[in-house]
Amino acid sequence: MPKKQRKKRRLGCSDNNCVRKRAEYINHVWSYDFVMDQTEDGRPLKMLPVLDEYTRESLTIDVERSITAKDVIAILEFLFAIRGAPAYIRSDNGPEFIADVIKRWLSDSGVGTLYIEPGSPWENAYSESFNSHFKDEFLNGESFGNVREAKVLVEGYRIDYNHHRPHSSLDYMTPAAFAARCIASASPTAQPQQYRIEDVDNSLITTGI
Repeated sequence: MPKKQRKKRRLGCSDNNCVRKRAEYINHVWSYDFVMDQTEDGRPLKMLPVLDEYTRESLTIDVERSITAKDVIAILEFLFAIRGAPAYIRSDNGPEFIADVIKRWLSDSGVGTLYIEPGSPWENAYSESFNSHFKDEFLNGESFGNVREAKVLVEGYRIDYNHHRPHSSLDYMTPAAFAARCIASASPTAQPQQYRIEDVDNSLITTGI
Protein backbone atom coordinates (compact mmCIF):
# COMPACT_ATOMS: atom_id res chain seq x y z
CA MET A 1 0.00 0.00 0.00
CA PRO A 2 1.34 3.47 -0.83
CA LYS A 3 2.29 5.54 2.16
CA LYS A 4 -0.36 8.10 2.99
CA GLN A 5 0.76 11.62 2.15
CA ARG A 6 0.25 14.25 4.81
CA LYS A 7 -1.29 17.46 3.60
CA LYS A 8 1.09 20.39 3.63
CA ARG A 9 -0.07 23.56 5.31
CA ARG A 10 -0.03 26.48 2.94
CA LEU A 11 2.00 29.25 4.55
CA GLY A 12 1.79 31.94 1.91
CA CYS A 13 4.60 34.36 1.28
CA SER A 14 3.70 37.04 3.84
CA ASP A 15 5.39 37.31 7.24
CA ASN A 16 2.04 38.55 8.57
CA ASN A 17 0.15 35.27 8.17
CA CYS A 18 -1.30 33.41 11.15
CA VAL A 19 1.35 30.67 11.09
CA ARG A 20 4.47 32.82 10.99
CA LYS A 21 2.94 35.47 13.29
CA ARG A 22 1.01 33.31 15.73
CA ALA A 23 -0.85 34.66 18.76
CA GLU A 24 0.99 33.67 21.94
CA TYR A 25 -1.18 35.17 24.67
CA ILE A 26 -4.52 36.87 25.23
CA ASN A 27 -4.77 40.25 23.46
CA HIS A 28 -1.64 39.50 21.42
CA VAL A 29 -3.28 39.27 17.97
CA TRP A 30 -6.82 40.17 17.00
CA SER A 31 -8.22 39.63 13.53
CA TYR A 32 -11.21 40.90 11.60
CA ASP A 33 -12.89 40.63 8.22
CA PHE A 34 -16.27 41.57 6.80
CA VAL A 35 -19.25 39.25 6.26
CA MET A 36 -22.07 40.30 3.93
CA ASP A 37 -25.76 39.40 4.16
CA GLN A 38 -29.10 41.13 3.56
CA THR A 39 -32.51 41.78 5.10
CA GLU A 40 -35.74 40.39 3.68
CA ASP A 41 -36.23 43.45 1.48
CA GLY A 42 -32.93 42.78 -0.29
CA ARG A 43 -31.04 45.66 1.32
CA PRO A 44 -27.47 44.86 2.35
CA LEU A 45 -26.16 44.05 5.80
CA LYS A 46 -22.48 44.43 6.55
CA MET A 47 -21.06 42.63 9.58
CA LEU A 48 -17.65 42.93 11.21
CA PRO A 49 -16.63 40.07 13.55
CA VAL A 50 -13.54 40.83 15.66
CA LEU A 51 -11.67 37.84 17.15
CA ASP A 52 -8.94 37.28 19.71
CA GLU A 53 -6.86 34.63 17.93
CA TYR A 54 -5.35 33.21 21.12
CA THR A 55 -8.59 32.66 23.07
CA ARG A 56 -10.78 32.23 19.95
CA GLU A 57 -13.26 34.69 21.48
CA SER A 58 -15.65 36.61 19.30
CA LEU A 59 -15.19 40.05 20.81
CA THR A 60 -17.97 41.66 18.80
CA ILE A 61 -19.95 41.24 15.59
CA ASP A 62 -21.02 44.71 14.52
CA VAL A 63 -24.05 44.82 12.18
CA GLU A 64 -24.95 47.83 10.04
CA ARG A 65 -26.07 48.70 6.51
CA SER A 66 -22.55 49.96 5.83
CA ILE A 67 -19.33 50.17 7.84
CA THR A 68 -16.68 52.73 6.93
CA ALA A 69 -13.11 53.16 8.16
CA LYS A 70 -14.35 55.66 10.76
CA ASP A 71 -16.94 53.13 11.92
CA VAL A 72 -14.16 50.53 12.30
CA ILE A 73 -12.28 52.97 14.53
CA ALA A 74 -15.39 53.48 16.69
CA ILE A 75 -15.84 49.72 17.08
CA LEU A 76 -12.20 49.19 18.03
CA GLU A 77 -12.18 52.20 20.35
CA PHE A 78 -15.04 50.66 22.33
CA LEU A 79 -13.30 47.27 22.52
CA PHE A 80 -10.01 48.86 23.59
CA ALA A 81 -11.84 50.69 26.38
CA ILE A 82 -13.41 47.55 27.88
CA ARG A 83 -10.67 45.01 27.14
CA GLY A 84 -7.42 46.83 26.39
CA ALA A 85 -5.67 47.18 23.06
CA PRO A 86 -4.05 44.19 21.34
CA ALA A 87 -0.44 44.16 20.22
CA TYR A 88 -1.48 43.50 16.60
CA ILE A 89 -4.55 43.36 14.38
CA ARG A 90 -4.57 41.07 11.34
CA SER A 91 -6.69 41.80 8.28
CA ASP A 92 -6.81 41.72 4.52
CA ASN A 93 -6.21 44.79 2.39
CA GLY A 94 -9.80 45.98 2.21
CA PRO A 95 -10.17 49.77 1.82
CA GLU A 96 -11.74 50.11 5.28
CA PHE A 97 -8.68 48.46 6.88
CA ILE A 98 -5.87 50.14 4.97
CA ALA A 99 -7.31 53.67 5.00
CA ASP A 100 -4.83 56.26 6.23
CA VAL A 101 -7.20 57.35 9.00
CA ILE A 102 -7.30 53.90 10.57
CA LYS A 103 -3.57 53.31 10.11
CA ARG A 104 -2.81 56.55 11.95
CA TRP A 105 -5.30 55.78 14.69
CA LEU A 106 -3.92 52.28 15.28
CA SER A 107 -0.37 53.62 15.29
CA ASP A 108 -1.31 56.29 17.81
CA SER A 109 -2.94 53.55 19.93
CA GLY A 110 0.27 51.49 19.88
CA VAL A 111 -1.28 48.67 17.81
CA GLY A 112 0.66 47.03 14.98
CA THR A 113 -1.02 46.03 11.71
CA LEU A 114 -0.60 42.62 10.06
CA TYR A 115 -1.87 42.91 6.49
CA ILE A 116 -2.00 39.56 4.71
CA GLU A 117 -0.88 38.99 1.13
CA PRO A 118 -3.60 40.07 -1.38
CA GLY A 119 -5.62 37.10 -2.60
CA SER A 120 -4.44 34.87 0.29
CA PRO A 121 -7.40 34.54 2.69
CA TRP A 122 -5.83 31.47 4.34
CA GLU A 123 -3.25 33.79 5.88
CA ASN A 124 -6.11 35.19 8.00
CA ALA A 125 -7.28 31.69 8.88
CA TYR A 126 -8.93 32.42 12.22
CA SER A 127 -11.26 35.02 10.75
CA GLU A 128 -11.90 32.84 7.71
CA SER A 129 -12.79 29.84 9.88
CA PHE A 130 -15.06 31.81 12.21
CA ASN A 131 -16.83 33.58 9.34
CA SER A 132 -17.36 30.27 7.53
CA HIS A 133 -19.03 28.73 10.61
CA PHE A 134 -20.96 31.94 11.18
CA LYS A 135 -22.43 31.70 7.67
CA ASP A 136 -23.06 27.93 7.63
CA GLU A 137 -24.47 27.59 11.14
CA PHE A 138 -26.37 30.85 11.44
CA LEU A 139 -26.69 33.29 8.55
CA ASN A 140 -27.73 30.70 5.96
CA GLY A 141 -30.65 29.65 8.17
CA GLU A 142 -31.87 33.07 9.31
CA SER A 143 -34.03 35.74 7.70
CA PHE A 144 -33.76 39.28 9.07
CA GLY A 145 -36.65 41.75 8.87
CA ASN A 146 -34.51 44.77 9.73
CA VAL A 147 -31.17 45.83 11.15
CA ARG A 148 -32.32 45.80 14.78
CA GLU A 149 -33.52 42.20 14.49
CA ALA A 150 -30.24 41.21 12.88
CA LYS A 151 -28.26 42.87 15.71
CA VAL A 152 -30.18 40.98 18.41
CA LEU A 153 -29.98 37.58 16.73
CA VAL A 154 -26.33 37.96 15.77
CA GLU A 155 -25.43 38.94 19.34
CA GLY A 156 -27.21 35.83 20.57
CA TYR A 157 -25.09 33.70 18.26
CA ARG A 158 -21.92 35.44 19.45
CA ILE A 159 -22.64 34.84 23.12
CA ASP A 160 -23.56 31.20 22.46
CA TYR A 161 -20.32 30.76 20.52
CA ASN A 162 -18.21 32.21 23.34
CA HIS A 163 -19.91 30.38 26.22
CA HIS A 164 -21.17 27.07 24.80
CA ARG A 165 -18.78 26.05 21.99
CA PRO A 166 -15.79 24.03 23.28
CA HIS A 167 -12.69 24.05 21.06
CA SER A 168 -10.31 21.11 20.75
CA SER A 169 -7.44 23.60 20.43
CA LEU A 170 -8.40 25.03 23.85
CA ASP A 171 -8.40 21.65 25.67
CA TYR A 172 -12.12 21.46 24.89
CA MET A 173 -12.84 24.61 26.86
CA THR A 174 -15.12 27.34 25.58
CA PRO A 175 -13.46 30.60 24.47
CA ALA A 176 -14.95 32.44 27.46
CA ALA A 177 -13.71 29.85 29.97
CA PHE A 178 -10.27 29.72 28.38
CA ALA A 179 -9.99 33.52 28.42
CA ALA A 180 -11.00 33.60 32.09
CA ARG A 181 -8.27 31.06 32.88
CA CYS A 182 -5.69 33.11 30.97
CA ILE A 183 -6.63 36.24 32.89
CA ALA A 184 -6.56 34.43 36.24
CA SER A 185 -3.12 32.92 35.59
CA ALA A 186 -1.71 36.23 34.35
CA SER A 187 -3.05 38.29 37.26
CA PRO A 188 -3.52 35.99 40.27
CA THR A 189 -4.08 38.92 42.64
CA ALA A 190 -6.51 40.80 40.40
CA GLN A 191 -10.11 41.14 41.53
CA PRO A 192 -12.59 39.17 39.35
CA GLN A 193 -14.82 42.20 38.80
CA GLN A 194 -12.04 44.03 36.95
CA TYR A 195 -12.71 41.96 33.84
CA ARG A 196 -15.40 39.37 33.40
CA ILE A 197 -16.49 37.84 30.10
CA GLU A 198 -20.16 38.11 31.12
CA ASP A 199 -19.82 41.83 31.79
CA VAL A 200 -18.24 42.41 28.39
CA ASP A 201 -20.98 40.46 26.61
CA ASN A 202 -23.72 42.35 28.47
CA SER A 203 -22.11 45.70 27.73
CA LEU A 204 -22.01 44.86 24.04
CA ILE A 205 -25.73 44.10 24.09
CA THR A 206 -26.51 47.34 25.92
CA THR A 207 -24.58 49.48 23.47
CA GLY A 208 -25.96 47.68 20.41
CA ILE A 209 -22.51 46.57 19.18
